Parts: sequence; structure tokens; C-alpha cells
Amino acid sequence: MPRTFDIAVFHGDGIGPEITGPTLEILGSLSERSDDYRLDLTDLPAGAGTYRETGTALPGESLERAGAADAILLSAMGLPDVRYPDGTEVSPQIDLRFEYELFAGVRPVTIRPGQPTPLALKGGQPVDFVLIRESTEGLFHTRAKGDRRENEAYETLKITRATSEKLFRFAFDLAKQRKAAGKGPGRVTCVDKANVFRAFAFFRNIFDEEAARHPDLAADHAYVDATALWMVEKPWTFDVMVTENMFGDILSDLGAGLMGGLGLAPSADIGDAHAVFQPCHGSAPDIAGKGVANPFAMILSAAMMLDWLGHKHDNAGLIADGKRLSDAVDKVVAEGRVRTRDLGGSARTAEAAEAVAAALEAG
Repeated sequence: MPRTFDIAVFHGDGIGPEITGPTLEILGSLSERSDDYRLDLTDLPAGAGTYRETGTALPGESLERAGAADAILLSAMGLPDVRYPDGTEVSPQIDLRFEYELFAGVRPVTIRPGQPTPLALKGGQPVDFVLIRESTEGLFHTRAKGDRRENEAYETLKITRATSEKLFRFAFDLAKQRKAAGKGPGRVTCVDKANVFRAFAFFRNIFDEEAARHPDLAADHAYVDATALWMVEKPWTFDVMVTENMFGDILSDLGAGLMGGLGLAPSADIGDAHAVFQPCHGSAPDIAGKGVANPFAMILSAAMMLDWLGHKHDNAGLIADGKRLSDAVDKVVAEGRVRTRDLGGSARTAEAAEAVAAALEAG
């Protein structure tokens, strides 16, 4: 008897609904054909549009139902002209991170064959690494609560042992998983600024403590400024990187740039009991309603969700379909016949999603 998994779905703002619809169709098709699982997809309201209509960006009922779900699939959220009274953008996706203590922000950086990239990979080096960003502390700790005075403003960076230990344990477990799958050498790099800030020296010390528990894996350190340089000069040397919240926020967009843009950048925010999966890109209101948005990052985020659910619940069907879905996107990108505008083509959203569905069918 297939097990049913409850998936909370937030369609988002701007292009969000346009990329969510075809993604759900693909997930529904996979679910119907599986002997191992079923997906019960539940739409929930949240976002800038919801805030504009109701005065609440993340209704209590949506929060409660998402918390009871097995996973959360969240599309692009927020609109630049919809803001809270203090001037900050409406961003329920960040609220979810703090509400459910989603401490590990997972940002894969993969340059697929045929994928447009600004890099000149003269030796054909494979670029496939994962950036893990702590997502509940760091410089985001005082988000919307910073101390602002007439001529000064302050934000507080927070690093705790409890969260850092969980973060580093997650990073080393992922490196071990990637090594077993042949995707990486089994190395974790701690990215910090320990030469300047005591908080980051503390962060690094906790990393070293966790590294000592994994003699089968390699561990090293890198300052964040040097890391930014090396991500451009030699990104193929990284396997798993782990860093503080603000550093991760910046470096993950650099990673997306290496991949040719945010249209191919999926992400996950994972905690002990909950996980949210969403594309890295924004709601792009300038192209909303035109049917030209790139759905690949949303589809890849859904593939990450299937893989996470499969490993969490020991469900081989979910793991296999997560890989099949990711491979289907890889195939479409490699063939190069169907490319959306951001990738240098003219394909519409529906065409791109249909190409992925066809690649799935073809196996």
C-alpha cells in the first residue's frame, strides 16, 4: 500500500503561480504512477498578495497546516511595492525558517552539460557543490528588530553552540551521502571570517569539534572573501561549504550566477522536523502574467523535496523519482532545444515544463 505524504503548497506572488502549476502537474503524474507513495497537495494562502488583501502575510491557519505537513513546497514570494510599515519587504518564507527552526539552508550549485555559464571551464572541470547556509541566526538574528537611532543603526550577529552543532552535523552527513553517491570527494569547508570576529572564531571551533568525529571525511577552512574569489576562479574544488546566514545569502547568489542565473537554482531550508523547498529566484513581477518565466528552479526544488522525503522516510520510490526529475531537467538543459528567455532562448513556461515531462516519459 503506497504511503501518502501531505505537501503544503504556497503558490507565491508574481510568477509564482505560473511556475507552481506545471510543477504540481509533474508531481501529480509521478505520484499517480508510483507503487511506493502518493502526494496529497494542499494549497495554502500566504505572501505579498495575501498581505495586501488581508493585512496578514502568513495567516495562522496556513502556518498551522504547513506545520502539520510532511513537507512544504513554496514558490517565489514577495513584491517590491508591498512592504511592512517599517519599509521591509513582505517575506513569509523567512518567517517560516524562524517559526520551524529551519537551520540548514541548502543551495546546490551545479553546472550541467550544455548549461549557459559565464565561466570559461577550459578543462571541462565538473562544477557540483553544495552551499549550506545557517538560516536562523547570524546577522539575520535581529531581522526587523535592529536598533535604529537618529544617526546610527545596529544589528546583532548571533552564533550559538546548539544551532552550530546541528548545522555542522548536517553538513558532514551530507558530505558523506554525496561521497557514497559518487558526487563528491567527501570534504566540508567552513567559510567564515575567524581572523577578524570572535563570533566566527567560535563558529570555527565548533566546526573543528564536529570534523574530529568524521575521520573518513576531509575538513578545511576558508575566509569568506577568499571563498568568493575561488568560487569564480576554481569552483570545481568545492564539495560541501557551510557558513553563517548573511555570508550564505550572498554566496548562494554568486553560486546561482555561476550557473547562468537564478532560473536553475533550487533550494531547501531544512530543520529537525520540517523542510521548505523553493526556487532561489524572486517573484519577477515585471514578467508576471506573460507566460515566459523559467520553471526549472521550481521543478528542481520539487525534486529536492522528493529526495529529502525519501531519505527521511526510507522510501525508495521517492528517492528514485527525485533523481528522475532532476535528470529530466538536466537532459532538457543539455539538449538546448528548449530554453527560456533568461537562458538565451524563447521558450515559454509551458513549453519548458512540457519538455521536462516528456524527458521523464522517455526515461
